[in-house]
Amino acid sequence: MRLSPLHDALRHRCSRGQKSLAVLLDPDDLDEAGTRRILALSNTHSVDYFFVGGSLVTSQHQTALIRLLKTHSQVPVVLFPSNSLHIDAQADAILLLSLISGRNPDFLIGQHVVAAPLLRASQLEILPTGYMLVDSGRQTTASYMSGTTPLPHDKPTIAACTAMAGEQLGLGLMYLDGGSGAMHPVSPAMIRAVRQAVELPIIVGGGINTAEKAHAALTSGADVIVIGNQIEKEPEFLGEVSRVVHTFNEVLNATLN
Repeated sequence: MRLSPLHDALRHRCSRGQKSLAVLLDPDDLDEAGTRRILALSNTHSVDYFFVGGSLVTSQHQTALIRLLKTHSQVPVVLFPSNSLHIDAQADAILLLSLISGRNPDFLIGQHVVAAPLLRASQLEILPTGYMLVDSGRQTTASYMSGTTPLPHDKPTIAACTAMAGEQLGLGLMYLDGGSGAMHPVSPAMIRAVRQAVELPIIVGGGINTAEKAHAALTSGADVIVIGNQIEKEPEFLGEVSRVVHTFNEVLNATLN
């Protein structure tokens, strides 16, 4: 497998305690005008990654969305696929998700077998990622479409052991996700437990809809926080979260210096 500069850079940031912000863009929910609004906001407020995908991508908008992002922004575009049909070589990288919180073989290895020759032929950076769905108070599209039961919200030890197993299997990232439309985010206790269990970069998303929740996730050990639905409702929320991440890193830099 080819070397991954994005993964190496993220690991370096994590080793220094620096935090990152990813914006999740669902092609089914965004038209060109909406994408341009987010691009304008990202030019004003620092964004580290665009994640593109969703649990049920039914439209043909993904190709056009990625093209627009690549034309008007230098922010890396990372695929967040729900199946092998959503591979697009225009992007910079792909989160190659293995749904280690579930027991559905199709999402543990099946889709990966189908995707393998396409990925090898592409120039995408491959980011092997242990994907863990966490109960968020309601069934999400991700849990329904994958046919899996999320990790219990109040069982951080199960999440920690799951992440530990993923690390031992050779996965390079861990992604804790409450899912789109989560009623509440992954708990700080669960993030802390996973942080203590693995040395890998940890991505946390789902239900982060206030600056306070963003700060709590970062303080608990998240290296990358992901926001999506909330900026569609409140575009100014992107600026709020970007400032939280920036302030967190400023304090860290002052401490290091």
